[in-house]
Amino acid sequence: MFSLRYAKVLRQCLHTTHRLCHSEVRVRFAPSPTGYLHLGGLRTALYNYLFVRHSGGKFLLRIEDTDQTRLVPGATERLIEDLLWAGIEIDEGPGFDGAYGPYIQSQRRELYSQAVERLLENGSAYRCFCTERRLDLLRKDALRTRQVPRYDNKCRHLTAEQLQQQLDKGTPYCIRFKLTSHEEPLQDLIYGSVQHNVSETEGDPVIMKSDLYPTYHLANVVDDHLMGITHVLRGVEWQISTTKHLLLYKAFDWQPPQFGHLPLLVNADGSKLSKRQGDIGIKQFRDRGYFPTALLNYIISAGGGFEHRSHSKPQLYSMDNLAKQFLLERVNAHPSRLNAELLNDYNQLELKAHLADPLKCQKLVSHVQQLIRQAYPDHSHLDLAESHIEAVLHWSAQRLTLLQDLTSSKLSFLWVKPSHVVLNDLNATQWEELLQQLQAQPSFHKDQLNELLRSYAKAASIKFPALMKTLRGALSGLQEGPGVAEMMEILGKDVVLQRLQESLDKQKQLQLQQ
Repeated sequence: MFSLRYAKVLRQCLHTTHRLCHSEVRVRFAPSPTGYLHLGGLRTALYNYLFVRHSGGKFLLRIEDTDQTRLVPGATERLIEDLLWAGIEIDEGPGFDGAYGPYIQSQRRELYSQAVERLLENGSAYRCFCTERRLDLLRKDALRTRQVPRYDNKCRHLTAEQLQQQLDKGTPYCIRFKLTSHEEPLQDLIYGSVQHNVSETEGDPVIMKSDLYPTYHLANVVDDHLMGITHVLRGVEWQISTTKHLLLYKAFDWQPPQFGHLPLLVNADGSKLSKRQGDIGIKQFRDRGYFPTALLNYIISAGGGFEHRSHSKPQLYSMDNLAKQFLLERVNAHPSRLNAELLNDYNQLELKAHLADPLKCQKLVSHVQQLIRQAYPDHSHLDLAESHIEAVLHWSAQRLTLLQDLTSSKLSFLWVKPSHVVLNDLNATQWEELLQQLQAQPSFHKDQLNELLRSYAKAASIKFPALMKTLRGALSGLQEGPGVAEMMEILGKDVVLQRLQESLDKQKQLQLQQ
């Protein structure tokens, strides 16, 4: 809530004709807590963040929750968590430092009421008493005549006497802003000169609803002014609305920030990404095991902002490196096509980078241990040795994209040790001979292992299929899975010898008990 001193300062700011004076660049990411952060939202936040870090300014998070009917409980907290996970540091925002809060719009309603009063006083806004029924009839008439529905600005022309009559009767009303011709084109930082004269195609927009909550247009302009925002970077779908916002700035006699609109983020085939697609939520990417840096590089690979980069050989850049290289003038003005294959390439590169760093590698090992325990909660014989997991990670870095892939049922032999193995096809002497040959084997590649096993089966007069079946059981306890030689290659020499020795020891114990 506002302190008296703060409220006084803000009231003064509402009447300043310039943007709050800041020598630094100030940008904001202003999502609505009506759902969870998705790929398009992260792209907007990321480009704002890269721009402001390159410029040495401040990144603000503002929660635009004026549509109280669509709020999702916990959405704000999850959004902040996702931003921090992605490496986007918040300089000012809910729960963070900042001298221009509150940073949640529902806590700033007093400011919007004061702003509306100013517009009413200078004749830029008016009270609208039209009922929902009348507005619905206008929409239906427009659709019937194949026209775009728009408000007919009826209440703009009420006389002072008519207005007072409605007020005396206590008729509910909203506040509408008077659209006027906007002759000057928008100088878009990405698209260049853009002209939209909304007064010719739209009716006067509502800026304050009858429940005294502001609409997006009013709250957005008031907050950007009071928070000293110098640059607004947002999706191109808001470009037409920017014309209304410029008219509002003019009505308030405020200096507007500079505007840049990011192109649409689209699928590889050019189709538009949808929030309703279950696979574009940041939570889905996190749950599937993508690294933050991989996701960020995936996003910028489509949208530009950097020197030309080859998609045939993707390179991975840290957040600091991206910020140093970022140039707003290099952002594409055409739809940004996402190549899903690149995301997997970037994730594999990040996996390799983690394995090359001892500290990050240790964290990966701990994470894999957690994943395995979650995937096999009912198994007590799990192979979670750090050396084994690290060896598997090095193997998987060349083959797998996600750490979660390691929990696939096809790879369960990596983690689940066989609890009961019968080695009746070979006697103890034969097993020890095989162990000695495997110990002496210089290469544990599947081709060399296959050759060794075939040679051994022939020399020991053992049927090769029987040997493979016994080895599969000793190594995994499974009847199906990858080829035995491939399984041995993946497990690695030390683990193979350990599991075969354990199986042999168990067999000897059983024989002694008999």
